[in-house]
Amino acid sequence: MEIAIIGASGYTGGELMRLLLQHPSADVVAATSRSLDGTPVASVHPHLRGLTDLVFRNTEAGDIDADFVFLAVPHTAAMKVAGTLMERGIKTVDLSADYRLAKEIFEKTYGVPHEAYFEAPYGLCELHRDEVRGASFVANPGCFPTGATLAAAPLAKYAHTIIYDSKTGVSGAGNSPSATTHYGNVGDNFSAYKWTTHRHLAEMKQEAARLGSNARCYFTPHLLPVNRGILTTAHILLNEPMGQNEVEALYKKFYENEFFVRYQKPTLAAVRGTNFCDVAVESEGDRVVAVSAIDNLVKGASGQAIQNMNLMCGFAEDAGLRCGGMLP
Repeated sequence: MEIAIIGASGYTGGELMRLLLQHPSADVVAATSRSLDGTPVASVHPHLRGLTDLVFRNTEAGDIDADFVFLAVPHTAAMKVAGTLMERGIKTVDLSADYRLAKEIFEKTYGVPHEAYFEAPYGLCELHRDEVRGASFVANPGCFPTGATLAAAPLAKYAHTIIYDSKTGVSGAGNSPSATTHYGNVGDNFSAYKWTTHRHLAEMKQEAARLGSNARCYFTPHLLPVNRGILTTAHILLNEPMGQNEVEALYKKFYENEFFVRYQKPTLAAVRGTNFCDVAVESEGDRVVAVSAIDNLVKGASGQAIQNMNLMCGFAEDAGLRCGGMLP
């Protein structure tokens, strides 16, 4: 299957190409960039040198020649081309936020009008596999909502309050230099940001409701001085107390058939470079602490996008994604 990546110069574009090199049924034939037209991909993604001879091209969506497209573009950019890809019958996974939320919630959360709204499956495969399978367009979830929702999902409907506390590596901010990601501000440091206003909270609330939960949801992210990974601690306040054995059994049952969710003590090193989400829980009765770990660039972005592609196209769900973490 021939694949094009629109907006391929960023971290998610590079990660898509790295992972798709291992996919038995995928061939990346086009990588687009407006600003890097004519530049070899390997000069921007040096980890791919010797593995691809692709050159970035400034190709419009209407001129893309491929069977499948990944939209690795900022929010508001995807909506400008999604309709064209749909009309041309090209299956697409959108890694931006443009189609993750209901129209009115998107416009309130992102502060811009949606110019080309349509409903799309939310591609958290473990919870929405049936909607994703065979779909023509899928909205890939945000990185924080992926780790957070998988941490809380088995208990969401039993909770009255869920408080998410997440720590993320700097790659989540993208590859454009800024004061936030400047080494002098990140190295040997640790800080919270957007304490009550992070846009990903809207996805967390949406998914909790879809799980049958009426819980109030809160979220605060923190920036870790590491490149990759998100460790999320979910404080789940229950309507009725549950003991440790009951909660553990619930989680193991909920995820027993999920290859990419492992019940074990979560650490960033164990999931680095992989599409796995590691989860574990500890109960003190009316409060359960659930912790999850993901690689924000893989399960939180490009790996999950390929997992969605596999479901959309009838491939094995783990195709191209069976690899262990980079420990230590």
